[in-house]
Amino acid sequence: MKKTLYIFQSGELFRQDNSICFETAERKRVLPVEDINDIYIFGEVNVTKKFLELMAQKHICIHYFNYHGYYTGTFYPREHLNAGHVILKQAEAYLDPEKRLALARKFIDGSIGQMIQVLKYYQNRVKTNQEKFKEMIFDFQSSRAKLEQWTSVEEMMSTEGHVREKYYRMFDDILNHHPDFLFEKRSKRPPLNRLNAMISFGNQLCYTMVLSEIYKTYLDPRIGFLHATNFRRFSLNLDIAEIFKPIMVDRLIFTLINKKMITKKEFDKHMEGILLSEEGRRKFIEELDKRMKTTVNHRHLGKSVSYRRLIRLELYKIQKHLLGEKEYEPYRSLW
Repeated sequence: MKKTLYIFQSGELFRQDNSICFETAERKRVLPVEDINDIYIFGEVNVTKKFLELMAQKHICIHYFNYHGYYTGTFYPREHLNAGHVILKQAEAYLDPEKRLALARKFIDGSIGQMIQVLKYYQNRVKTNQEKFKEMIFDFQSSRAKLEQWTSVEEMMSTEGHVREKYYRMFDDILNHHPDFLFEKRSKRPPLNRLNAMISFGNQLCYTMVLSEIYKTYLDPRIGFLHATNFRRFSLNLDIAEIFKPIMVDRLIFTLINKKMITKKEFDKHMEGILLSEEGRRKFIEELDKRMKTTVNHRHLGKSVSYRRLIRLELYKIQKHLLGEKEYEPYRSLW
């Protein structure tokens, strides 16, 4: 299985024959390029032109994050799986109001469905506020049922926004009102507390993981359906990530806090906000990487697949939908 390379140190990335070489003041590390799926750079790293040429040749995306852990951009090699027919169908679906609405509705339905699944999972593990969990699950199910009523993407996004706001408020109950990780309210750029810092960081990682997987399909990441296609570089990855954030990011956050793998020591105060420290980001990524390699039983395929593979399978389903082969149904976890 190919792996993701995460780089936190300062140094230089360059090509050595047909290998990736990362050199710091302390040591030199050589990795076979065939073993690498994508690269995440958090440190001050210089790259050579020959190195980028190798990345383009081997179809490897490089995701850049700044000093504070914010996503800044992606080296997205020239598409190697060109299929003009698929891109035309993707653009056609976006330009057709009914087709775009139908896909956007599926993404929101999948997103709310995953949030419900997370609440059900913790309802059985949290001993207090059982009625609150039941009421919230019923409320979310009612919101899903109303999606068919909405006639615009904006109306549906508003519904999803209200559901997500209520969902985030349940984090305190899931974490048993942990004094060091109270939610309070959603805040971004900068996050105003530790829990928001973890949510923002995890979501950024999820967006880039989906982007890496889109690159390995015939789909164009610039044409989304729920998130408008405009001057933003990518939008389809934001659509797909809505389905996976609850089970890949939120569930991981609860595990990291409940098992005391990340504590208040792993945070720094910056720009009137709070962010994960470098050590905190390392721990978060280490556990996320383990989770993405974990396999789960796929009920339709009848075999086990990794979390990362689930994203690719979701993209294939969207591709088939656009080509008129099979109507898209969003992934639903059972655990």
